[in-house]
Order: sequence, then C-alpha cells, then structure tokens
Amino acid sequence: MPEALEERVGYLEGRVEEHSKAWEDLKDMIINLDQKVDTRIDSLDQKVDRFRDELSSRIDSLGQRLSSRMDSLDQKVDRFREELSSRIDSLDQRFFSRIDSLDQKFSRYFLWIIGIQVTILLSIIAILLKS
Repeated sequence: MPEALEERVGYLEGRVEEHSKAWEDLKDMIINLDQKVDTRIDSLDQKVDRFRDELSSRIDSLGQRLSSRMDSLDQKVDRFREELSSRIDSLDQRFFSRIDSLDQKFSRYFLWIIGIQVTILLSIIAILLKS
C-alpha cells in the first residue's frame, strides 16, 4: 500500500501542480485582459475626446455662420427700411405738392366765380339805377 499511497500523493502533487499552473495561467490571462481593457478604454476615451472636440468646433463654426447670416439679414432689413422710408417720403411730398396745386387751382376758380358774381351784381345795380 505504500506504493499506492506514494502514487496517490504523486498524482495529487501533479494535480496540485496542474492547478497551480492553471491558476498562474488564469492570473496571466486576467492581467492580460485587464491591460487590453485599459488600452481599449484609453482608446475609446481618446476617441470620445476627439469626437467632442470635433463637435465643439462644428458647433462654433455653425454659430459663426448663423451670426454672420443674422448680421447680413439685419443689414438687409435696415436697407429695406431706409428704402421704404425714402419711398414713403417721396410719395408724401408728391401727394402734398398735388394737394397744393389743387388748392391753388380751386383758389383761382373761387376768385373767378367771385369776380363773375361781383360783375353781375354791379351790372344789376347799374341797370336798376338807370331805370
């Protein structure tokens, strides 16, 4: 039985050595996996940083383009307002000049009518005095 015991102890030592080696391999694999995960996380972190920087620059560019467009539209609105104001002023002047000319025309007609009525009145008075 001693041989069987030695065989069993040898077998168990072999098994323990195999398990020890397996644990060492498993430990190495875990360390390797941890390093790969760290590398991947660092890579993803850098990728996210680059993406965030790219988005930030694109947003800034869009903001600048929108600002320049708004400035351009503001200038167009100001020019349009000035153009409309000058057109309204021109129409206002033309309207008042026409009203003034009509007023002068009616003043002349009024003076003619008054002159004709005064002449008729004087003619009637002269006729009545002769009779």
